[in-house]
Amino acid sequence: MAAATATAERGRARRARPRPRGHLIGWAFSSPFVALFAVFMAIPIVASFLISFTSFNIGNIQSWTSAEFVGLENYTKALSDDRFLKSLRNTAYFVVVGVPGTIVCAIAVAVALNLVVGRMKTVFRVGYYLPVVTSIVAIAVIWRYLLAPDVGLVNSLLEQLGIAGPDWLGNTKTSMPSIIALGIWRNVGFSMVIFLAALQTIDPALYDAAKVDGARGWSLFRFITLPLLRPATLFVGVITSIGYLQVFEEPFVMTKGGPVDSTLTTSMLIYEQGFRFFNLGYASAIAYILFVIIAVLAVLQFRFLRPQS
Repeated sequence: MAAATATAERGRARRARPRPRGHLIGWAFSSPFVALFAVFMAIPIVASFLISFTSFNIGNIQSWTSAEFVGLENYTKALSDDRFLKSLRNTAYFVVVGVPGTIVCAIAVAVALNLVVGRMKTVFRVGYYLPVVTSIVAIAVIWRYLLAPDVGLVNSLLEQLGIAGPDWLGNTKTSMPSIIALGIWRNVGFSMVIFLAALQTIDPALYDAAKVDGARGWSLFRFITLPLLRPATLFVGVITSIGYLQVFEEPFVMTKGGPVDSTLTTSMLIYEQGFRFFNLGYASAIAYILFVIIAVLAVLQFRFLRPQS
């Protein structure tokens, strides 16, 4: 009897022991992704970090070891570079205005769509989401023509109202607001979908109970809808902030960073230093400074916007 019990226990132990063949099959299936991630993500990330401590430029491409180690010189140079500091201010302006604008517009659209019934709800959803899946280059080119000072549709409409429209993209006061407007218009659709999904998870009984207590309109929105949208607001805020801190295509296509660097963003400066002047070490240092800023902002958003337990 004891021998039979011992045999059964050994059999269970063998079955519970992980099979090497199963692990090999798992690695075989995942190896294409692991290889692609290593070649196109992990290795470039590590290489760019190491390059940021060197004077790496186009002359060092054939002989990487010939790059001179300069320590933190690229980082200190960036922090004292007027163009870098201006690009940071421009990027901060884009984020500070664009993120709240996107969230407010997305919530407003989501609340309105949540009240729509029937097939028109799907039509509006698709319409608001289309800019998200449309090529940003194509959108930027169209907006550049819409905002053209002489033949643009915007100024033509203003002219019909007796208003002389400005040179939207050629004026330092209106160039960045114009690009921010494009960014908000393009990203509202994605944020709207997130908020719409969150709205549909709110129990209607909460509104009914509040109405019994005399709450109406703005009170319902302020004390029920907004607090329950906090997790969605955190997600949208973090994702939108990360995207806006890396804004590149819109100013690159529409203004090339002008006029007078008024729309020069940090991502544009990285591109300029890395692929125009081939100061790859300096460009890598700027990229890692931007990475630190993104990480710190994300942590702060999680700290102050996360739902209270």
